[in-house]
Amino acid sequence: MTSTPLHPLRAEEISAWDFEADVVIAGNGIAGVSASIEAARAGADVLVLERTGGWGGAASLSGGILYLGGGTPLQKALGFEDTPENMKTFMAAALGPGTDDAKLTEYCEGSVDHYNWLVENGVVFKESFWGEPGWEIPGDDGLMYSGGENAAPFNEIATPAPRGHVPQMSNKRTGEQGGGYMIMKPLAETAEKLGVKSEYDVRVQRLIVDDTGRVVGISAKRYGKDLHVRARRGVVLATGSFAYNQEMVEAYAPKLIGKPGAAVEEHDGRGIRMAQALGADLAHMDATEVAFFGDPQLLARGILVNARGQRYVPEDTYPGRIGQLTLFENGNQAFLVIDEAAYEEGCATQSSTAYFRYPPKWAAETVEELEAEMGLPAGTLQATVEVYNRHAANGEDPVLGKKSEWVKPIGTPVAALDLRNFTAGFTLGGLRTTVDSEVLHVSGEPIPGLFAAGRCTSGVCAGGYASGTSLGDGSFFGRRAGISAAKG
Repeated sequence: MTSTPLHPLRAEEISAWDFEADVVIAGNGIAGVSASIEAARAGADVLVLERTGGWGGAASLSGGILYLGGGTPLQKALGFEDTPENMKTFMAAALGPGTDDAKLTEYCEGSVDHYNWLVENGVVFKESFWGEPGWEIPGDDGLMYSGGENAAPFNEIATPAPRGHVPQMSNKRTGEQGGGYMIMKPLAETAEKLGVKSEYDVRVQRLIVDDTGRVVGISAKRYGKDLHVRARRGVVLATGSFAYNQEMVEAYAPKLIGKPGAAVEEHDGRGIRMAQALGADLAHMDATEVAFFGDPQLLARGILVNARGQRYVPEDTYPGRIGQLTLFENGNQAFLVIDEAAYEEGCATQSSTAYFRYPPKWAAETVEELEAEMGLPAGTLQATVEVYNRHAANGEDPVLGKKSEWVKPIGTPVAALDLRNFTAGFTLGGLRTTVDSEVLHVSGEPIPGLFAAGRCTSGVCAGGYASGTSLGDGSFFGRRAGISAAKG
């Protein structure tokens, strides 16, 4: 259970304020820094409270993919056509069920403008396309498919267009100085130039309200000392997900128990709980991203089967979709069946996740022998491979729709990688907000003075996920939060 109080403090109980600002923002990741920039440009005095010792949050440790489209200058420069309507069609299909139509519409129609905003604030995108399967771009290319847009079934629902925009980086070190860092650094520098002030090592605890119920500040702690921070116009929560709050995961997203995959352990759901104590509504709390720890270059060249020896996903799709289908619908049981030639070919390619190229656990001269060694029900894998190979001889996959470029008959010798329980993820649900990032009360009305963005809210993802939607909607609606809060 929560060890510290969550119920709001009354402003009349505060004898002295330790800090004051027009807009107070909790969290200095992608949503928080975007909010701070726009609030400052709207003329507000801005203070950011950050739990850690510096800016960045989970965003700075991420791969740095921003999900943008609708015809961005980068898409156009590289010869890809896209429209807001086409982008929305894909997102509604891939990120549902239950997507917020109003948010999707605003996000897709405003995507080109948001790309330009990022560039104007110092984020650099190289005009080059990475077209290979992968979680991330291994080099410094600027554009990739990051959500399975070009894979079945989505390539039949909407015209495929790559929307994974990745900032150019030098001396790339994933998890240290990757694409996420190259987004956060220029944005943090922009905020500093605009006069945004920051206080670090500050843990927010409770919201502070006046006698009308309006949020007017935040109660926090630093090194055990209580701090009371006044917000003259508004408070913005940008505190991240609840992936590392065991109690909340068990209550809302139990399939992620023991499998947190957020970049930072500070994603403890505190901001969500603080707002709940005021009656804030929640949405899609069971929604989760699921990473699958297999190398996409190998996955595309083999077939993934479950514990019944059956295929269940087109292997050339977005690996996050593979992760969700593996964990949610197949008991976290997965095996990659691949022949020797395909395995060697895949291992020779460039990849950002070469460390996911595990050696096969089983190898055999025939599929029948492999099936027996794996302990699968007799005949199941044989039947799966026979059907796959029959159609693969013609470069087709009518069962699941894998693209012809990856469809080749499985030969011998043949092997299998044991990928059971190779998943982890982070939560996607959170506070229900408007398109202007107002936090909604369970009554449906905005809570006066309270705004939120990023992974502590329910954004454009309601069930599915595409890489880049967290940084994309976090920064997009973070901007909205800053503008709204500055208006007071």
